[in-house]
Amino acid sequence: MKKDKTIIHDELRPEYNLKNLRVRKFGTARKQFGNFVKLEPDVAETFPDAASVNKALRFLIRVTKENS
Repeated sequence: MKKDKTIIHDELRPEYNLKNLRVRKFGTARKQFGNFVKLEPDVAETFPDAASVNKALRFLIRVTKENS
């Protein structure tokens, strides 16, 4: 199967050379775009990083399981 050599006319400036742009569809580097949860601003103020959020949620899970 031959590649389609259609010329696309766009509005990009000539200095934007996108011919060498590489898009990674697969592989380990793609995992960094994985699952994430957006926190509301007031909640984000309380937790400085992901580790503290995970710690708080694990505590909540443990307490909930113990009380049910």
